[in-house]
Amino acid sequence: MNPLVSVNEVSSMRVAAVQMVSGPDVAANLQSAADLVAQAVAQGAELVVLPEYFPLVSAEETHKLRVAEEDAAKGGGGPIQDFLANTAQKYGIWLVGGSIPLRSGLPDKVMNSALVYSPNGNRVARYDKIHLFGYRHGTESYNESNTIAAGRHVVTFDTPAGRVGVAICYDIRFPEQFRAMGDVSLVVVPAAFTVSTGRAHWELLLRARAVENQCYVLASAQGGQHPSGRVTYGDSLLADPWGDVVCRLPQGPGVIVGDVDQGRLRDVRDKLPALSHRRL
Repeated sequence: MNPLVSVNEVSSMRVAAVQMVSGPDVAANLQSAADLVAQAVAQGAELVVLPEYFPLVSAEETHKLRVAEEDAAKGGGGPIQDFLANTAQKYGIWLVGGSIPLRSGLPDKVMNSALVYSPNGNRVARYDKIHLFGYRHGTESYNESNTIAAGRHVVTFDTPAGRVGVAICYDIRFPEQFRAMGDVSLVVVPAAFTVSTGRAHWELLLRARAVENQCYVLASAQGGQHPSGRVTYGDSLLADPWGDVVCRLPQGPGVIVGDVDQGRLRDVRDKLPALSHRRL
């Protein structure tokens, strides 16, 4: 057996990505997320990923500053974190809260944070988005660093079906972050990709990260026209360690469900042990 394949308690885990078209009403977005998680669980999902900024997509960039919560692990909390913990416990699932705004300690910026909860509702990981998106083409312009502070640490967490890495959206353009995760069975990527960059690079980058790291990549996206007028690319998908797309949802709210299969992972790594051939 390839030593880079971990010995796990279970041979597979059913995973799901939720796709949303979030608006400015946090309560309404949480209800939509609850309905979609329930759909995923009804299809057997044991790990569910929500998209980037699932509780809030607003035309006003500073809106996130007003709804940002203090980290519950630091004595804070709020309705978004309560929702995630309660939902994970209710269904007995691993739940990745795509990303939410957490207070950064700076008056004009938040952290863009993915929070991970175990089936008993306990939080097991927090990942703060490291790479902040900046793009300008004609009238289209984005600069996340105006309202978001960058994270610093690569994050993984362990499940019965293997180690899982966490990245957010723009991070997929930086392969060194994925390498730094080490031996992972799965990487989850909540996102809210723009249409122009998504059409050009979204699938290409996700499949490349899967192939390079010989792992599954599960991307959960915002996908559609939001009340603010913004349009996100969508195309939530699951790619396997060979780079094949197992399932996908092009646009609109919904869920995709597939399996992280340790047999498939082992087969790819045994046939092509690229990870053990690394020299740099």
